[in-house]
Amino acid sequence: MVALSWAARLKAGLARTRGVLNTPVSELFTRRKVDEALYEELETALLQADCGVAATQALIAALRKQKLADGEALKQALKDAIAELLAPLEKKLDLARAKPLVIMIAGVNGSGKTTSIGKLAKWLQAQGMSVMLAAGDTFRAAAREQLVAWGARNNVPVIAQASGDPGAVVFDALTAARARATDVVIADTAGRLPTQLHLMEEIRKVKRVAAKALEGAPHEVLLVLDANIGQNSLAQVKAFDDALGLTGLVLTKLDGTAKGGVVCAIAKEKPVPLLFVGVGEGIDDLRPFVARDFAEALVG
Repeated sequence: MVALSWAARLKAGLARTRGVLNTPVSELFTRRKVDEALYEELETALLQADCGVAATQALIAALRKQKLADGEALKQALKDAIAELLAPLEKKLDLARAKPLVIMIAGVNGSGKTTSIGKLAKWLQAQGMSVMLAAGDTFRAAAREQLVAWGARNNVPVIAQASGDPGAVVFDALTAARARATDVVIADTAGRLPTQLHLMEEIRKVKRVAAKALEGAPHEVLLVLDANIGQNSLAQVKAFDDALGLTGLVLTKLDGTAKGGVVCAIAKEKPVPLLFVGVGEGIDDLRPFVARDFAEALVG
């Protein structure tokens, strides 16, 4: 079996969105004439793809200005407009800004948070970084065990406690990382909903503990998002950013059933950088976000 390229896997992961935008019923991009009816159908398709009202209106306005001749020209112009909209989300991790570089991971239960940590550790190792994991999700034993398993798979140390305070785990991990001259520490935190105010306060406490253990830490605060939850992703970004001051996002589970248009909504309404996207369960299925590649895969 031939392994698919990253571009092919990303395209497969965005198949549902592409299906909405290329629906056989309307055959949006096969028409010879671009008229008002076509723009109305495209607007509906973008909304159905979870692009959100603000981003949809911005994209349609950008397309209208171009006096496009036919459906094929419209398709290329849409790719270009989406790539331009998403460009501000494209940002690389600055791995040299601190040692250890401390990355704190947040997200709701089921978002793929712990799995993404394992994949991120593998990616960091491929960049030549030494990595340590901190099992700060002390509420779920399964989360701790899962992180330990990812540590073993990547051959990286995991700092964990059988129970207790997540802040203490993070403090211990940063102390150990400094002693061992580790390049990067990735700290897991317990999954929580943005509406659980007492838990949101607890995660703020973990962030404060990290700052006490190491000046400037955490250097990155990343929110893991499940690509299948649509516009709820935008609400999560807003709530976690208010609580923690997010520096980046990780979008997971682009497995062909997700509608990836929500990235357009995030870019328009809450442009927190999208650092990584994940398209499957494999350890190499997490890669840095590239706006042009995403736009090409989104539209087809």
